Amino acid sequence: MIEEYHFGSIAIDGKIYHHDVEVRWTGEVLPWWRRESHIIDVEDVRRAVEQNPETIIIGTGEMGIAKVTEEAKKFIKDYNPPEDGAFRSVGAFRFAKTPRDLIAKAPRVPTTFPFAKGEGPPKGIELLIDKTGEAVKTFNVVCEESLEEEGKQRKVIGLFHLTC
Repeated sequence: MIEEYHFGSIAIDGKIYHHDVEVRWTGEVLPWWRRESHIIDVEDVRRAVEQNPETIIIGTGEMGIAKVTEEAKKFIKDYNPPEDGAFRSVGAFRFAKTPRDLIAKAPRVPTTFPFAKGEGPPKGIELLIDKTGEAVKTFNVVCEESLEEEGKQRKVIGLFHLTC
């Protein structure tokens, strides 16, 4: 999918891009803009996270200058998409988005969370962070291996900073 990366440019499916990109498992390539050039925060990853991928791979530039904030890492790793927009499922319990919903609609929650056998708390999104050259290689390997081993395309999104 990603054919080549050099400082300031990336070739994907025969097209060369000279701006930071978001690459989706579907082959879609989108511009990736951040509020601060070398700081990757929650708002900078939100669009990718809302696609509910299994893995997000972040390339932090040729020299790894861009930094992912702890808040962004937590947002990605803890993400659990809402089922109906109002609540998030956790085992047999439902948690409200707002305090008012919590008081009005949430069941009494015991001190332990009894999950059914084999069931556990929600899984977040796997996060891999590396310099862009290595992140691109990882993206390609994950995409290729998922097709070969699992017989289906793994839902992976790459966020690649192309300079510094």
